[in-house]
Amino acid sequence: MGYEEMFPAMDKRWHDNATKRFASPFVDNPHDRIDVDPIILSAAAVACGYTIRDFYEKPELGIHCVGYISHLYDLLPVTHWFFSLPWVTELGLKLVYKETLPPISTGPIYSAPEDVDKMHVPSKEELVNAQAKYGQLATVPMFYRIYDYVAKNLPMTLVPISYGFDLVGAAAEMVGVENFIMWTFTEPEAADKLVDKYTQTSINGAEALADKYGSAMLIVGSVLANNDIFNDEGVERYSVKNMYKYVDGCFKRGAGPQVFYHLCGNHETDYKLFRDGLMWSPFTVFHVGYKGRNPFPSSLLKQNFQDRATCMGSVDTKLMIDPNPNKVYNQAKEQLLGGRDSKKGYILGTSCETPPYTIPGQMLALVKAARDFGTYGTW
Repeated sequence: MGYEEMFPAMDKRWHDNATKRFASPFVDNPHDRIDVDPIILSAAAVACGYTIRDFYEKPELGIHCVGYISHLYDLLPVTHWFFSLPWVTELGLKLVYKETLPPISTGPIYSAPEDVDKMHVPSKEELVNAQAKYGQLATVPMFYRIYDYVAKNLPMTLVPISYGFDLVGAAAEMVGVENFIMWTFTEPEAADKLVDKYTQTSINGAEALADKYGSAMLIVGSVLANNDIFNDEGVERYSVKNMYKYVDGCFKRGAGPQVFYHLCGNHETDYKLFRDGLMWSPFTVFHVGYKGRNPFPSSLLKQNFQDRATCMGSVDTKLMIDPNPNKVYNQAKEQLLGGRDSKKGYILGTSCETPPYTIPGQMLALVKAARDFGTYGTW
């Protein structure tokens, strides 16, 4: 039995309405209410009775769960599936599946700055043909399988996506995160070269996906590079400049034009660097998780980025497993009131991926707040 035989067909009426709503910020035609994107990944599999490991080890099942649960909670009309370490397999890192985590590295493969010169940046062709050498976790063949499955079984939800994800954090895994952070002080040129090689690999991968599907939305973030780890100068050097390089390179290779910028963690002061440091398209969403220990204020997000992108506000991810729905509802209300009138539109989200064991009542509170305070024509 294929995974598609385990799920009822998606309701076309729901999907048509959700699609109009999803398009609202990008076509300046408000429909229904502000959309909700809690960055749902393995939580969808858990809600369907599967495990976190099932989500990552069986990506076709995982992405079908995302589509099904998005329908249940009235979320986005598009599907996605990803984890935080694309492309590292082809750079030589070994990943393993875990019961309660996304695939993780077995450990760094380089230790000395001069080792970075040994890293080979795989070409587009090498990435496309990587399965014979790297198996199930070869990035491009894996996403070909996922998107071909969606095209066949959930075609109305298909948005091919290429993930640069955390350019700094993924690159750091090659030498060990602690070692990489030390290099930024003692061997900054080696740190630069390491992130550049990962970025170039990600660009080649985006081209491979765009070649097959005609386009590829880009998702790239600044996760390890945040103000808990780096000062503003470090974030700019290692993250902002490489994020620009990634999007610019992908656009030149035919990927895009949709871009989702995800700033995870604490960006208390460095957020100001991204406004003039990134490349923007008319189909850009910009998301910041935290300012200090608190969710990044939507009012501040609007003030700084509403003329650049659709702003995505955040409800504290921890609240999604706190058995008090009113905490979610009230924080969502505050964020909606602060950002809902952004010039290029607004989306309500969570600060990062919603936890695998998110409480259904919390998800209802998130969507209810969007209906109560984000319905177009009521403010």
